Amino acid sequence: MDHLLIRKFRHRLLAWLHRSRSGRVFFVRRIPYKDVKRATDGFQRVIYSNSEVTAYAARFGEGGGGVFLVKEVKDFGQQNDVFCRQIQFLGRLHHRHLLSLKGFSVGKHKRLLIFDNIENGSLKEHLNDPLKTPLNWRTRLQIANEVVAALEYLFLFSDPPAYHVSISSSNIMLDENFAAKLSDFSLLTPSANSVMMPNSGGPSLSTENKTEVLILSYFTLMRSPASSGISDSMKQKSCKIIFQLGVLILELVTGQSSEMEGSDLIPWIQQSRFYNSIDKMIDPDLGNNYDCTELKNLLAVAKLCIKSRDKATFTISQLFRYLQRKIDISHDKK
Repeated sequence: MDHLLIRKFRHRLLAWLHRSRSGRVFFVRRIPYKDVKRATDGFQRVIYSNSEVTAYAARFGEGGGGVFLVKEVKDFGQQNDVFCRQIQFLGRLHHRHLLSLKGFSVGKHKRLLIFDNIENGSLKEHLNDPLKTPLNWRTRLQIANEVVAALEYLFLFSDPPAYHVSISSSNIMLDENFAAKLSDFSLLTPSANSVMMPNSGGPSLSTENKTEVLILSYFTLMRSPASSGISDSMKQKSCKIIFQLGVLILELVTGQSSEMEGSDLIPWIQQSRFYNSIDKMIDPDLGNNYDCTELKNLLAVAKLCIKSRDKATFTISQLFRYLQRKIDISHDKK
């Protein structure tokens, strides 16, 4: 499929999405810094932290509508225009499996984004905390499917597509109904407000001026991972995200939260006869309350994702369709 056809299809698709889902920016409220500091207990309630952001749990006043996620964006320094672009981008994203941006705050040395309700905390908490009610099999299947659905939206239906996405049990939040919500995604990485373009060996181009090229590149990549017109940097990002998805599925199956980018779980699924040891690896909290066929289908997806660390041979959309066909997620979660 050449770039002209992809561009034409993309414009038609985005036009339909803008009519059906609305891509306009909703009102994003500026929240006083002192209120955010109080709600996070002086930024002590850390949920997760990485090179890009630190995320905190927050409760705003009496009956403030539940627990919210506050993200401190690192390394933006005094670049207010970059932070504003992030707010504009995040304010346009509307998907049931992405945390919605509710507000922002600015302190002397902090840039803060306030996101939607995370009443049930992170997926990692439910895998690790013995005091939490274990997630049943149906809920785990649903979470895997919801994460893939969110990824498909971010890369195919968001305009522009997300440039930074990270998936782990730490940054996947669960709402009051245990629906999965991705929390670690953005238009730019904080350390740079520019991106490398396809077939570009020279200086990077401004995202603000060259967004159209980036959109076309991601759209091509997510439809065809082997496309020759995409930079190595973008291919690596796609492979990394798919690999992280594979690790996440292993965490859902085993009930073990990986602390080493999956290196503690991956050797098992790379064994030629790993199916023979499923009984030893599956989360004991599940007992025998799971479907063997669904389990094998889910592990097949995980194995493909792990193999994609260096080169992806399929797209997020193909994964989503496979999960929909092979795994029955029509039942209500408990």
